[in-house]
Amino acid sequence: MPAMPALAGPADIPSVDRLLGGPELQPLLASHGRTRVTATLRGLLDGCRAQAVAGRLAAAAVAPQALADATRAALERADAPRLRAVFNLTGTVLHTNLGRALLPDSAVQAVARALTAPANLEFDLASGARGDRDDLIEDLLCELTGAEAATVVNNNAAAVLLMLNALAQRREVVVSRGELVEIGGAFRIPDIMQRAGARLVEVGTTNRTHPHDYADAIGPRTALLMKVHCSNYQVTGFTRSVEVAEVAALAAPHGLPVVVDLGSGTLVDLTRWGLPPETTVRETIEAGASLVTFSGDKLLGGPQAGLIVGRADLIRKIKKNPLKRALRVGKLTLAALEPVLRLYRTPELLADSLPTLRLLTRAAPDLHAQALRLCPLLQPALGDAYLVADAPMFSQVGSGAQPGSQLPSHGLAITVAAGGRRAGAGRRLQQLEAALRALPRPVVGRIADQTLWLDLRCLEEADEAAFAAQWQALRP
Repeated sequence: MPAMPALAGPADIPSVDRLLGGPELQPLLASHGRTRVTATLRGLLDGCRAQAVAGRLAAAAVAPQALADATRAALERADAPRLRAVFNLTGTVLHTNLGRALLPDSAVQAVARALTAPANLEFDLASGARGDRDDLIEDLLCELTGAEAATVVNNNAAAVLLMLNALAQRREVVVSRGELVEIGGAFRIPDIMQRAGARLVEVGTTNRTHPHDYADAIGPRTALLMKVHCSNYQVTGFTRSVEVAEVAALAAPHGLPVVVDLGSGTLVDLTRWGLPPETTVRETIEAGASLVTFSGDKLLGGPQAGLIVGRADLIRKIKKNPLKRALRVGKLTLAALEPVLRLYRTPELLADSLPTLRLLTRAAPDLHAQALRLCPLLQPALGDAYLVADAPMFSQVGSGAQPGSQLPSHGLAITVAAGGRRAGAGRRLQQLEAALRALPRPVVGRIADQTLWLDLRCLEEADEAAFAAQWQALRP
């Protein structure tokens, strides 16, 4: 029968001063400072006392070196970054919870420069006078969209809020009932309308809205007509919607602006790369939209931002609104946005230079070959408890972009051994999923149909080795 480990009592716990004066803690004092080390050590000793009173404190735990090691571990845990890089194997390319679009190297380098040196954020180098931060990207946005003017705020929800507050406060905004969307995070068009101080006028029905519905709603209190891109759902069957050009024709005799919340927004025709069609910002403006709002970190492939482009007189009014200062972006967003926009000047190179488009256009056969390479590397790490197989699957764009489209993909399907259908298989898969999320660089997949699916669309070949190597530390 093994001997019981020796226990320590409260009197056996060394004092804080004794430990701080000993050699074991000197390296920590040098690297973390006396204040932090002392506070961390006190917390550990309080826990030791509670265990000692309960008769559960091992004598080895209060040795000076053991307490120094525990203090070091506690400090390292406290200093670990909360925002961590992960492997996104969910199959959703623009995953809102995982940070959406990845930035190209040119944007990363621009952000680094902006972080480490003063910059002309609001300073006109030619005149030496105060400048406008929108000047850094306005010309590019106008060139790429055909707009007269542009401004940028911190996300598309802010863009919609600011636009409505500046142009429609205490007045009416006409919107089709079929476009009163709610997206993630409880962003709802009626709520935003209310917060902006505008009065919502719903027209048409959920599935069908006609031109005369807009025409009949126009009155003396109407500020503008609004179209909202149904970015995270589809209405199919017996449906009818009114195109931007039709709405613009109805608004023109009354001198009313037509504004379009385009949601994810794209600046190029995606069909040239075999992707589903998506109306571009330029097409929307050419159809008659007075203003268009869209996101920077969705199909555009840039940093989080809300972009407003369109008529110069309306942009000027928006920029004079006090909310504009509250919602403006900082130098890091602008530093990242400018090089991303410049990439669109050479669209024939975009699939290689823009990470979002590169991931969306990865071919299923290439992903299949990647899965075949990874299967024999990962199976030994899981042992006999699980089975790893290559499998076809479908990716999605994500973040509300092209909700009905699926991208043929390939990846890894992990099941519990013996078919994965016996009792307890679901719990075992959840344990494995949790273990993958606990890796040094967490792996995020999805569980469905008694299978853990790891879609490889967002695992580029340059990251394969690092991805496979850390599985050796897996403890499912």
